[in-house]
Amino acid sequence: TLTKVLVALYEEPEKPTSALDFLKHHLGAATPENPEIELLRLELAEMKEKYEATVEENKKLKAKLVQYEPPQEEKRAE
Repeated sequence: TLTKVLVALYEEPEKPTSALDFLKHHLGAATPENPEIELLRLELAEMKEKYEATVEENKKLKAKLVQYEPPQEEKRAE
């Protein structure tokens, strides 16, 4: 049975993103998606977007800060 599933995977024109899900589906062990899992996936995607936005904002603020603060070497000389 496993050999048949692996052959099916090999013959698949577009490889699946999750080999484990592919195996579960073809072995008949696929379980319906838990709604909580889907909510967590959505929350994760939102958090990733917020993280990327925060990183970008941080870069911009650091660039602005460089304009208004003298370099660290000048501070030490004073």
